[in-house]
Amino acid sequence: MKPDFSIITPSYNYGQYIGECLQSVACQEGVSFEHLVMDAGSADDTERLVADHPHATWHQEPDKGMSDGINKGFKKATGSWVMWLNADDRLLPGALSSVKDFASQHADADVIYGCWNFMSKDGEHQRRMTIFPFVRSMLPNHGCYIASTATFFRKSTTIDENHLLNAQFKYVMDGEYFCRLAYGGKQFFYLPKVLADFRLHDESLSQKHIHKRDTDGVLAYQKQVAESRAIRRIYGIKMFKDEMLNSIVDGFLFHGYRLLKGVLKIIYRHQVR
Repeated sequence: MKPDFSIITPSYNYGQYIGECLQSVACQEGVSFEHLVMDAGSADDTERLVADHPHATWHQEPDKGMSDGINKGFKKATGSWVMWLNADDRLLPGALSSVKDFASQHADADVIYGCWNFMSKDGEHQRRMTIFPFVRSMLPNHGCYIASTATFFRKSTTIDENHLLNAQFKYVMDGEYFCRLAYGGKQFFYLPKVLADFRLHDESLSQKHIHKRDTDGVLAYQKQVAESRAIRRIYGIKMFKDEMLNSIVDGFLFHGYRLLKGVLKIIYRHQVR
């Protein structure tokens, strides 16, 4: 029988965190699920930790990066709804049952997303991130304001239609994927509930190159910035042939949407459970 959810966890030497990730999925109640750990060749104790959690299945093979690893999981998924949960993140208790109940009331939803908490490297709560109903144009012009760790995809209308991550994106693959789905006509629905914990630490993919001053670090961060700029060029507003002029427009749009984001968060904050 097809499970309600497929949870995809890309993994590479994150044994210090993945036990919490696995346990956060194992404790979900009121739903059926599969948890696919897509490991790129960890040399730490990740495999042993996965073996200690019978709900999870271990798949180890080389990949071309995190996006490719997630895609491998997408292709193996059998659940009605699919999401990827980073090896250093956690689902909150009752998250999956809340999404299932919400999905039953929104038959036209292709993507369901909710709120999340930021936590420290040690798993301590830092702050709650609340958002608001979908604003498509904010995605390319401000940035990825939706967290992948609190986002779910209806498999039949996304992955089964061969909508996979673009493996050329190494850092902002979620932002490009969300834009591609949204501008392709997929319907995004906001669930005003905190669904997950997102861990912030210096070695995470999105943080590890920020503020680096060595040549390799600066180059890596500029590649990360370039991915966001590419998303703006593909899905956002491009007014000029001159890239420097477009960058000036980008700045105005970014801060305009930043202001709008702040206002919307205040308006919808009281709805969050």
